Amino acid sequence: MSSIASTRILLEEGVEPIMQMTCRDRNRIAMQSDLLGAAALGMENVLCLTGDHQRFGDNPEAKGVFDLDSVQLIATVAQLNSGYLLSGKEMKKAPQFLIGAAANPFAEPFEMRVIRLHKKIEAGAHFIQTQPVFDLELFTRWMEKVVEAGLHEQCAIFAGVMPVRSVRALLYMKDNVPGMKINGGYVERMENATDPKEEGVGIAVEIISELKNITGVRGIHLLPVMWESIVPTLVKEAELIEN
Repeated sequence: MSSIASTRILLEEGVEPIMQMTCRDRNRIAMQSDLLGAAALGMENVLCLTGDHQRFGDNPEAKGVFDLDSVQLIATVAQLNSGYLLSGKEMKKAPQFLIGAAANPFAEPFEMRVIRLHKKIEAGAHFIQTQPVFDLELFTRWMEKVVEAGLHEQCAIFAGVMPVRSVRALLYMKDNVPGMKINGGYVERMENATDPKEEGVGIAVEIISELKNITGVRGIHLLPVMWESIVPTLVKEAELIEN
């Protein structure tokens, strides 16, 4: 479903949503049009993504656009916020988007991860959602570099956490999702678990607990893929909401 449409539905249900905008499917004209349309419908938050290449999906024969990349899209939204289209034409009313971006601390080369984050913040990103954390050691090293560069003071960092229900899910991500790093200890625990779902929640809660103590992490980005029903349990057990 269109992210704009689903975001509008959530808005009507009293939820503050984050709309996603990807560069894979649209050129700069279409993206600006969609962004202005979304603003007119009351959307205030947008996550700017390049978008996975179509060969990874179920329509590999589709033609990708990629007129802009995620950094350029962030800059485009920032320019719209300032009251100007990419053409330089001034608008009568500017949107006021809170601009988000994604970061993958686990992709290679590691040294480029902070550099790319810096580019996104320089372009205008206000918040960052990271890939799911299944390697706390590597994520901690990345955050140390982020803090060293002072980037955590310029942008809110939300660490990704994905609860999993089976070892098969972990192995699939490890073998098929580019840039994913899975600590072998989590795989072993899921393999030996009497109740894999319970173990998956336990692992997620442990990861959240560790992330809370990492300097520079502003919050948690839950990714309960195909397991949305577990969110209330996870929020309660991880004490993500103060009473």
